[in-house]
Amino acid sequence: MLVKRICVLTGASGMLGSAFIERYRAQFEIAAIHHHHELSCASQNQRFVDPLEPSAALKKNEHPVFAIRADLSTEQSTEFVCSTVLERFHGVDLLVNAAAYRHWNQLLAPYALADAEQTMNINVLAPIRLAVGFARLYWCFHPKENVKFRRNVINVSSTAGLYVYPDLGQALYATSKAALNQATYHLASELWDIGIRVNVVAPNSFPDIVPVESVLDQIAAFDNSEETGRISVLHT
Repeated sequence: MLVKRICVLTGASGMLGSAFIERYRAQFEIAAIHHHHELSCASQNQRFVDPLEPSAALKKNEHPVFAIRADLSTEQSTEFVCSTVLERFHGVDLLVNAAAYRHWNQLLAPYALADAEQTMNINVLAPIRLAVGFARLYWCFHPKENVKFRRNVINVSSTAGLYVYPDLGQALYATSKAALNQATYHLASELWDIGIRVNVVAPNSFPDIVPVESVLDQIAAFDNSEETGRISVLHT
């Protein structure tokens, strides 16, 4: 019997998260972290029923995910996610940080800085806290298994963290993504000794410019590679 690897996915109810679940739910045991919006897919505690078919025959009931509602803007919530996932699955193989806070505004606009703390908490601190949390609670105690099970972290950033797009009001968002890129480099360096790889996918706007499928392909490519400390920039 094939043992599925454990994937923790943040931003699970967003466009990228939903597409990830749809494509990879048969491949992974997925802990789907969401906040504002409900998941469009079944969780372990939910089954879809069609009165004209046996419920077991519905494809939506196959490969359910484990849904966790959490506000990742606080340290307590990320600690809750780490402990809940490990209590449920007793391990983590892949962490995909796809949650993002986007609120664009010119810096001189009224209340432009009101969202600064939330932007940094979600886009920078939450990915760091989750990676460090799983390292401290699990990966540090199981270093020999890391290579065998391809344990790694993939952060979803943006080309806004690499280039300036004038007059779009992206200052805070872009700064947070630039910080996430640098955090990825440092996490890759510090977690290497326990066998954890850390990479970042930086797409342009999707699905308008970059197809969501291309982002998913790059996440899979990093997961199946031996690379670490690399930024993959997706322009088209």
